[in-house]
Amino acid sequence: MKIIESSTTSFASDFSELLERGKMDIEGVTGIVTGLLAEIRTGGDRALRQHIAKFDRWEPESDAALAVSTDAMQAAYEAIDGELREALHLAYDRIEAYHQKLMPKSWFDFEKNGSMLGQKVTPVDRAGLYIPGGKAAYPSSLLMNVIPAIVAGVEEIIVCTPTPDDEINELLLAACHLCKVTKVFKVGGASAIGAMAYGTETIPKVDVITGPGNIFVATAKKLVYGEVNIDMIAGPSEIGILADETARADFLAIDLLSQAEHDEMASSILITTDKELAGRVSDEVEAYLGKLSREEIARKSIEERGAIIVTSSMDEAIDLMNEIAPEHLEVVTASPMELLPRIRHAGAIFLGAYTPEPIGDYIAGPNHTLPTGGTSKFYSPLSVEHFLKKSSIISMSREGICEVGEACAMIANTEGLTAHEESVRIRLRSE
Repeated sequence: MKIIESSTTSFASDFSELLERGKMDIEGVTGIVTGLLAEIRTGGDRALRQHIAKFDRWEPESDAALAVSTDAMQAAYEAIDGELREALHLAYDRIEAYHQKLMPKSWFDFEKNGSMLGQKVTPVDRAGLYIPGGKAAYPSSLLMNVIPAIVAGVEEIIVCTPTPDDEINELLLAACHLCKVTKVFKVGGASAIGAMAYGTETIPKVDVITGPGNIFVATAKKLVYGEVNIDMIAGPSEIGILADETARADFLAIDLLSQAEHDEMASSILITTDKELAGRVSDEVEAYLGKLSREEIARKSIEERGAIIVTSSMDEAIDLMNEIAPEHLEVVTASPMELLPRIRHAGAIFLGAYTPEPIGDYIAGPNHTLPTGGTSKFYSPLSVEHFLKKSSIISMSREGICEVGEACAMIANTEGLTAHEESVRIRLRSE
């Protein structure tokens, strides 16, 4: 793993390159994705079947063949190992409990004059969840997307997942049964996003689309935003680690690789104040690589998009990590809680040597659908809020409008909106 020191003359250039880690060539595929979306919008299920034949290498015999039966989901659930089933239930319970704490509430505030202001929180009617199924299937992503929607109170949940060669991951189906999802469709890529955004004969139009995917999925979500709401434009996975001399090199190395094995485009960045630790971590990464089932993917990620940065102080390390704004941030120092107030940008923060990032991926409770590529500076993790909308509530009494009406009418007059002005004044004149 390459080691760079913040004191070198080339560091500014090296660091700028790291900041570009999350860039995706969305412009390069926009033309292709626009065409695919247009075909879905006009052709519906017929276009979907054509896309599946082209990209997933199987031909649905009918529109009904796009859907997965609930019997198949139940059979998959019943067939999995009992201990694995218990693990899924534990994950479900912890994710549900965490997201229940995030639920905002409707509220009402009554003024002395009888007027009332408030906010009404309402779930969307229908949510569309995209669950990847390409290089690997992620049942955990199903849990992380479905459970917040359930907690939010969404009545209808639609799941789309690609099925290359008409094969679907059985554990994903088991997770669907656990979550009581009944509408799962074997559609992937930009085609799935288009189907959920516009609706087809088989797949209903949704109000919000969430879930990660490749560059074609990300581009499609960006293009349909406005037709529907979306959670975020997610790029390749990434991890940042802040560590001091108390950290164990083997812990850090395997945590860096936990993201590298996701994708060749994933990035793993360690920032430490200990030069000796940096060298040991680099050696441990190399030792672990040969043991990984996805060694080729992880090695390419580490070589092309991984780095260890050595700084002169922890203050400098924190400043650099805030600039990186990683998706996942581990803080492995003697007193991680002391650093927490200074961490401003990160999708999820993992404190302490015994809080590895994979704990957050599967079982801790917080969502693992997180902002990537530095977008944690302005995006938040997926939560119940993505499946809710808020309506302002206003109720003015006669006394209340008399107290504020003149000011309201004056502002309307200044803007030249005479009907606005008169709408208020007619009430001020009434008895």
